[in-house]
Amino acid sequence: MIPLDLLTLDRALRAGWAAGTCSPDDLARAGWRPGNPAWGHCDITALVVNDVFGGDLMVGEVHQAGEQHGFHWWNRLPSGVELDLTREQFQNGQSVSAARAVTRPPGRLPRRWEEYLLLRERVIEHLGHPGYLPGPAA
Repeated sequence: MIPLDLLTLDRALRAGWAAGTCSPDDLARAGWRPGNPAWGHCDITALVVNDVFGGDLMVGEVHQAGEQHGFHWWNRLPSGVELDLTREQFQNGQSVSAARAVTRPPGRLPRRWEEYLLLRERVIEHLGHPGYLPGPAA
């Protein structure tokens, strides 16, 4: 098996994003559309990247026109490099502030578990080999 690189994982994640894996909060706020596929996928995308590469989960507050509109998630790899595969979703002047590292909770996620598992399944299917992703932290 060829080692998994970031570009290959990015392509697999993008192939897996859809309305069924979008955050319900973001679906209610602005819907999901193929023209902005990253919309509503930051949390579960960051978790899949964390599954593969480890490191820290990063979270910040999303603001638009002076009001907070939820949170944004991305990764800090073990090398210290910050990686945000869904930053492009912010197409309407949103900003992200108050970034902080958070510890991934052990076991089943308190929310979005099914969407996370669905995205993982789609990524594995796209990659063509289940060995690329370790099992979910259940």
